[in-house]
Amino acid sequence: MVNEVGEGGCLELGYPSSIEERENLEIELLLEAIYRMTGYDFRGYMRSSIARRINNRLNKDHLTTISELLGKVIHEEGYVNNLLNDFSINVTDMFRDPEFFYAFRKKVVPVLKHLPEIRIWHAGCSTGEEVYSMAILMEEEGLADKTKIYATDMNEKVIEKARQGAFPLKRMQSYTKNYLQAGGLDAFSEYYKTDMQFAYFRPSLSRNIVFAQHNLVTDGSFNEFHVIICRNVIIYFTLDLQAKVFQLFDESLSPGGFLGLGNKESLKIMEMADTYLEVDINQRLYRKKQ
Repeated sequence: MVNEVGEGGCLELGYPSSIEERENLEIELLLEAIYRMTGYDFRGYMRSSIARRINNRLNKDHLTTISELLGKVIHEEGYVNNLLNDFSINVTDMFRDPEFFYAFRKKVVPVLKHLPEIRIWHAGCSTGEEVYSMAILMEEEGLADKTKIYATDMNEKVIEKARQGAFPLKRMQSYTKNYLQAGGLDAFSEYYKTDMQFAYFRPSLSRNIVFAQHNLVTDGSFNEFHVIICRNVIIYFTLDLQAKVFQLFDESLSPGGFLGLGNKESLKIMEMADTYLEVDINQRLYRKKQ
């Protein structure tokens, strides 16, 4: 099994003398192989998070060492895709942390209303719940027709699921509560139809959403945005990788644009922090100085 090792992941030269050092070396080799084979770079992810996911894969495939796992990655065609899915972070809800969406509605939307067009980037969008939440919010605020939402994730499977706009029916009660706490203006049930298992959100909500694959670690900027939302993703990155991703966001955000982060994420320790204003520090909403 994998021990949850330190976040640095750097090994000194010499034979690894402990089980922890050997496992750390195996993880380094595994992540390097994945990067060379696929271009996906997990080498800067928090090591404890990666270790848990490797451990789950070992248990699932009845393997005893990471070296066995590495062998399957290299020699079994397509096996690496299992790890790509394992390593992606797919925890999300509609109107997740409703206080964030309420603050966005009250403090960001009034500024956006003055723009002739609005481009929003949801980076690390997972299966799309928060993207559809934003689409609903913008429709209620009368901004849907001039808003284009770009929803990206490194995981092709979750992007395809997000495109469908179908979410488990059993989650709708919880999502309705979040919606109301986020300042929702209508009956939440007006936005979807149901069958016995799923709620299918109105196709009109997705007409201005572009879903695409994008890797925050290896891919560059692809547009200039008025809003960038990346919540509960960067927390899994090391500080060096966080700095790299924040630089990407800074390059992609227009002057006066807004950046929304997760409640455990912050710009404060980044060099660029002085070039941003705190719109709502509790909800991690920032605005780039003009």
